[in-house]
Amino acid sequence: MTKLILPKDYKSPLDLKSTERAIKFIKDNFQQTLSSTLRLRRVTAPIIVLKGTGINDDLNGYERPVSFPIKAMKEQTAEVVHSLAKWKRLMLKELGIDIEKGIYTDMNALRPDEELDNLHSIYVDQWDWEKAIRQENRNMFFLKQIVEQIYQSIRTTEYLVSVEFPQITPILPNNITFIHSEDLLQQYPDLTSEQREYEISKKHKAVFIIGIGHKLSNGKPHDGRAPDYDDWISKNEDGYYGLNGDIIFWNPVLDCVFEISSMGIRVDKEALLQQLSVSGTEDRLELLFHKKLVNEELPCSIGGGIGQSRLCMFLLRNAHIGEVQSCIWPEKMKKKCKEANIHLL
Repeated sequence: MTKLILPKDYKSPLDLKSTERAIKFIKDNFQQTLSSTLRLRRVTAPIIVLKGTGINDDLNGYERPVSFPIKAMKEQTAEVVHSLAKWKRLMLKELGIDIEKGIYTDMNALRPDEELDNLHSIYVDQWDWEKAIRQENRNMFFLKQIVEQIYQSIRTTEYLVSVEFPQITPILPNNITFIHSEDLLQQYPDLTSEQREYEISKKHKAVFIIGIGHKLSNGKPHDGRAPDYDDWISKNEDGYYGLNGDIIFWNPVLDCVFEISSMGIRVDKEALLQQLSVSGTEDRLELLFHKKLVNEELPCSIGGGIGQSRLCMFLLRNAHIGEVQSCIWPEKMKKKCKEANIHLL
């Protein structure tokens, strides 16, 4: 509750009926724009995977998945997904997706260890996407190209929303700003990573922070990343580590940094082995996904996730993700939100 932000004199730009209509409008238009821009086809995704296959996303390594035994499968344990970062790469192979094309899906996850606030919910819904690429495109120039395409898809959707719902005024800048997490550290050496993100997002409004997971010059990573999907250990053309990053916006309603997407070029065999070694998780080499990757059975790829409720919340200028997503909230939070004119679904 300490992180709950209650904007003064807040009022949602849209009433409840218009908000529900706008949510559908955003989701329909954005996924159509994104899929045509990145050349992605929609696929059906699981909400559960088997434990012990290495397919589930480990996030920062300490979050607990929701799990349960399956009676019809001799009590094998299933886990509700955290995300589909690794599953998508398996699907690229299984579906025989051509180079420079990819897939996207509606990913629905449960993350019971989330700290609930304006931006975080137990229920996570996002567009998970993955695109097959050439080995020679595992570089920073290509990564930035894809980031720019995603960003322009968001701007296009924002414009369409403003036409359909005149109460919404576009605020995103024409272009997204790129900065490596090491350069960001040098700009704000006395601030925490969260504070650095706030300063840079407020200054530029839309930013892609490069290099999430590898230790910076202060001995700490900008933020945590699992060792087996994004490549955060390879050196890029600028001499820094990392071929991944986060798209963040400045949220004027909450006056806070607002992460909309985490993405990156995926590990190849060399990067996987290095990252497992550095993180002390070499035991994962016995898992299905990791064996396939080490045996070079999976395509080179780039991928990420884009929050569905996050995008709706931002574009509709809402103060709480619960205004665009139905979920469970603490009674104290519901009461405080109601008093602040924030109507949770």
